[in-house]
Amino acid sequence: MAGKKLILVIDDDPDILDSISAILKGEGFDTATAMSGEEGIESLKKIKPDLILCDMMMERIDAGTKVAQEIQKKSANIPIYLLSSIGSATASNIEIDKLGFDGVFQKPVSPSSLISTIKKALKM
Repeated sequence: MAGKKLILVIDDDPDILDSISAILKGEGFDTATAMSGEEGIESLKKIKPDLILCDMMMERIDAGTKVAQEIQKKSANIPIYLLSSIGSATASNIEIDKLGFDGVFQKPVSPSSLISTIKKALKM
């Protein structure tokens, strides 16, 4: 279907990828997934997502911030949201935007919050 928004989900946990993809697809979004920061950055050569969700702790403890910085260099106009099991603590202790993120989602992600925030970010 033309006009669907594409969301790239980068996380090293296949269960998280599956659950977030299912939530997004259920709301009419297209999804692409990547199991590592490197795979996520590489996928940007083939796809142009409208928004990216990226795990903070993947191969390395700060892999998510490195991925966000790399994506910002190549595609500064794509909103990037952090997925983190320490999301609330992270958001209250550091400035998320300085790390290259537009916002943060606490895992497990609330489906209603996820969809609401994505729709606002994409002005839907």
